[in-house]
Amino acid sequence: MPKSPVQAFPEVFVSTSETATAVSRAVSQNELRQIGSKLYTRNLVDPPEQIVGRHLWTLIGAYIPGALIADRTAIENKPATDGSVFVVSDRKRDIALPGVTIRTRRGAPSQPTDLPFVGNLFLSSTARAYLDNMAPSRRRYGDVTRTLTRGEIETHLDTLIRRGGDEAANRLRDEARRIAPMIGREEECESLERVIGALLGTRDEPLVTDQARARRSGFPFDPERLARFERLHRELRSTAPVIRPTAERTPQGRSSLAFFEAYFSNFIEGTEFEVSEAADIVFRNVIPRDRPSDAHDVLGTWRLVSDPVEMAKTPRDAPEFFDLLKRRHAALMAARPDKNPGAFKQEANRAGQTTFVDPAHVEGTLTRGLELYNSLETPFAKAVYMMFLVSEVHPFTDGNGRIGRIMMNAELVAAGEERVIIPTIFRSNYLAGLKVLSNSDNPNTLIRSLDFAQKWVAAVPWVDLGATQRVLEGCNAFLDPAEADERGIRLRLPETF
Repeated sequence: MPKSPVQAFPEVFVSTSETATAVSRAVSQNELRQIGSKLYTRNLVDPPEQIVGRHLWTLIGAYIPGALIADRTAIENKPATDGSVFVVSDRKRDIALPGVTIRTRRGAPSQPTDLPFVGNLFLSSTARAYLDNMAPSRRRYGDVTRTLTRGEIETHLDTLIRRGGDEAANRLRDEARRIAPMIGREEECESLERVIGALLGTRDEPLVTDQARARRSGFPFDPERLARFERLHRELRSTAPVIRPTAERTPQGRSSLAFFEAYFSNFIEGTEFEVSEAADIVFRNVIPRDRPSDAHDVLGTWRLVSDPVEMAKTPRDAPEFFDLLKRRHAALMAARPDKNPGAFKQEANRAGQTTFVDPAHVEGTLTRGLELYNSLETPFAKAVYMMFLVSEVHPFTDGNGRIGRIMMNAELVAAGEERVIIPTIFRSNYLAGLKVLSNSDNPNTLIRSLDFAQKWVAAVPWVDLGATQRVLEGCNAFLDPAEADERGIRLRLPETF
């Protein structure tokens, strides 16, 4: 026995006959504490639930060596909402631990297709997990059933197909057929086949969830994105509206506003020109010999945002929405035939660690998202929502950010309100808002950033191009955001000079 026997124990452990004496002595000396049946910890500070949570699977393996993680736990891969963890073993009684209850049942033992897991445990194979969950169960433990509900099974299967394609569902079905006789789940296998067939459109089996029915109808959607859109929708509905009517401007002022909208929108995407170069492209049809496609990106954006008739068009339904998106994208990307102008993407796209909506789910996700858009009341709320909807779905191979901002400002123009323009110095604020909403489901940063950008547009005296450029320079609008951040410089409103 080492001089400090407590230090030889792990943070939390199940006591045995070999350790009982040392454990009893350590408890009496306040070096260990008991937090469950035969369960001890040398952590005298943290809540027992946290300690158990950090070592959950190892502890289950210590209590029930060789147990099989099964039923809903085998698909959800975590304790249920009431803390239940479901296993197959010969043990008859459940085990209550801080924050967790290990629920046992008899059943077929682990098979060669099941997987070795942490702490002497086994994890049901995916096919076995679905077969076991097709068996009905009643609510015996709080609010959670041992097996998934039919709706939950449909949702998990839809996710499987969304991520792995029809082939993943077919592989699951084939494996389920193979192992069902081994574990006595032939009837459950027939039920599983019917559900999979209904999702793939090959069987006329009733489905209970919107998500599953949408897949069968040929318009599957991304439920994770839809939940994010719902979060943004709730926040926009609860945000006090700020109305910023469009100011009276001369034709030169309106032209300058549209020019800088196109200029900055392209600068955000890395299409960088000096203001004088962009002005030559837009107003004098000068196309740089070495950058014709980049020049057309600026020109295409300008033609769209400077057209008052085009910018007054907003969608009333999904077909109009798709038509607007595709027509505007075709105009924007006309000089880039390799980007399939005017056509939704055929291959998945990503930016950094973010993978956007799968091509097969673009139309369904846009359609579902548009339903939420239609229930927003203020132009600013609709504008913010529309921009994020397009940005998050990323329906095209390229040009999604610019199209999203065009769709955003069309909402404002149609309602007679000021546009939102993201000057170069404000690029990081805007992108940070998108990232926080995409990664953390927090829409506040994005809403605040776009609100300030609209406030800035409303404060700028949009006059002739040269005078407007000087005002924007005074606002720090053209500064590189990283350099500006290092120097502590921010985008300024004109009246603060």
